[in-house]
Amino acid sequence: MRPDPEHKIDPKAIPAWRISGGLGSLFWWFIPVIYGFIALGGGVDRWMILAVTALVVLNTVLQATIIPKIRWQRWSYQIDKHEIYLKSGIFVIRRTLIPVNRIQHVDTRQGPILRSFSLSTVTITTAATTHEIPALNDEVADEVRNRISDLARSADEDV
Repeated sequence: MRPDPEHKIDPKAIPAWRISGGLGSLFWWFIPVIYGFIALGGGVDRWMILAVTALVVLNTVLQATIIPKIRWQRWSYQIDKHEIYLKSGIFVIRRTLIPVNRIQHVDTRQGPILRSFSLSTVTITTAATTHEIPALNDEVADEVRNRISDLARSADEDV
C-alpha cells in the first residue's frame, strides 16, 4: 500500500466543522419535541422520550466536539503530475486516486461557515463523479485549484 498523502487540510476546519455539526444536529431535536407533544396526549411512554432525547444529545455531542477533530486528523491529499491522491474517513478509510487526464473541471466553493474561517473547498469533477478537498485556506485552495487545472490542461495536450 502507498504511504499516506503528505498534505493536511487547514486546522481551522475543526471549529468550522464543529459549528456545522452542531447546526446540523439541530434537526434531530425535533424528534424528542414531537414525542413530547405526543406524550402529553398519553400516546408515548416517557422512557421512550428519554431514550430518544439521550440519543439526540449523544449525536449533538459527537457532531459538535469529537467527530470534527477525528475527521481533520484523517483527511490528507497529495497532488502530483499524474494523479491526485485523497485519503479520508473515520470508520471506513477511503483512498481515492484521480488521474489528472480524467479531470474535466476544478472549482472552489465556500458557504457562510467556511467563509467566516477563510476556508474554501476545492471540487474536482471527472466524467464519473465529483471529488472534494475540504476546508483549505483560501489562498491554498486557489493554488491547489490552479495547479490541478494546469496539470489537467497539460495532460490534455500530451494526449
